[in-house]
Amino acid sequence: MLVNSYIQHSCTVNEHRFVVPLDHRKTLNAPASTPQTLETIEIFAREVIRPGGENLPYLVYLQGGPGFGAPRSGDFRDGWLGRLLDDHRLVLLDQRGTGQSGRLDARSLVESGRFDNPDGSINDQALADYLMLFRQDQIVWDAEYVRRELAGDAQWSTLGQSFGGFITTAYLSLAPEGLKKSLLTGGLPGLTHVDEIYRRTYAATAKRNQTYFSRYASDERTIREIAAHLRDTEELLPTGERLSPARFRMIGMGLGTTTRTDMLHYLLEGPWTTVRGQRRLSHQFLEGIAAEIAGTPMYAVLHETIYAGATPDLAGTTTNWSADRLAEEIPGFAKDADPLDESEPYYLTGEHMMRRFFDEDPFLRPFAKACDILATRTDWPAVYIPEVLTHNTVPVAAAVYYDDMFVPRELSLDTATTIRGARTWITNEYQHDGLRASGTNVIDHLFELVRD
Repeated sequence: MLVNSYIQHSCTVNEHRFVVPLDHRKTLNAPASTPQTLETIEIFAREVIRPGGENLPYLVYLQGGPGFGAPRSGDFRDGWLGRLLDDHRLVLLDQRGTGQSGRLDARSLVESGRFDNPDGSINDQALADYLMLFRQDQIVWDAEYVRRELAGDAQWSTLGQSFGGFITTAYLSLAPEGLKKSLLTGGLPGLTHVDEIYRRTYAATAKRNQTYFSRYASDERTIREIAAHLRDTEELLPTGERLSPARFRMIGMGLGTTTRTDMLHYLLEGPWTTVRGQRRLSHQFLEGIAAEIAGTPMYAVLHETIYAGATPDLAGTTTNWSADRLAEEIPGFAKDADPLDESEPYYLTGEHMMRRFFDEDPFLRPFAKACDILATRTDWPAVYIPEVLTHNTVPVAAAVYYDDMFVPRELSLDTATTIRGARTWITNEYQHDGLRASGTNVIDHLFELVRD
């Protein structure tokens, strides 16, 4: 239902809240005569309409993640959002568990008492069961509910960035009848086991480290020295916990972007200070590290679940802390490697969630045991259906970034061949954040592909 409406820089902005089933599968599988007493959650969506655009078709933007809400803009006419408004009424959907759609974190879940046992301990099994309901399939059915409420029987288009492209691929599998056209940017998922995905992302991350070190040669030594210092010396983040070498290495996430790679050099250019004659990390540096590795807890909590049992052929498989396991297989990423051993590479990591983070990070610690349960589950419902994708009739255009550190190019192209009629634009002009770096150009290129 519409809860708020206002004019922002000449655009009409309508804010909507919808009550949807917590588990759509129970609704879909229930006989029509079954009383609907199922648990519900609230979904928030912001509709933006340019002047004169009241009758334009809808496009819903699906944010990357998992765990991040839709963009909040001071002026929706700017940049790539403004480009979308030229031809569409824009729907910015806060995916379930993000933004104003019941953001998931320790306070809203664990500290609320909702998952308490009678003795006050956390019912980790119940929490894990709940977290299973925040994957691509449920988000698709939320989006379909919103579409029907806003557009009735009319189809709408989608733009999915990164994880938003994963949702789009699930949409094409589970509810293609709702789609007019779909655009994906860095978001064609691999239809394979998570281990294969992480082997490729580790390899891509190693390559990005090498490229970075070729540009900023002195930073390689700085990284090794900082990691060795953190191994031997207690340094506290502003949130109060000790910074470990493993969490420090997470700053490598920036290597997968066009907009943040060079910022790492500025972060690393002056890490040291002297305290009572001892070399220590400066407060400024520790604050910078905290900002670099901060994020919604659900990004880490849900990260490997988005790959779990993704297709019917993967039914019965586990993730089993894939990124953590495979770190030991790939040169340069061993978790307890000696940073000062220059006979081996020592790399920053990327989108790789280690089990130890859930012991070290106070915002993740309450979810540790529930995530252990998720890592061993085998009862994941498939979110991508190749049999449906091979008969696709929805126009699909996807930007595939040649050096993408997070979504392997080779697997994306394999998926593109599975989606009947999908057209790809393979480019090395951008990293994974092409939409942020040059969104208008990226969107224009994809629109051309679906118009041809």
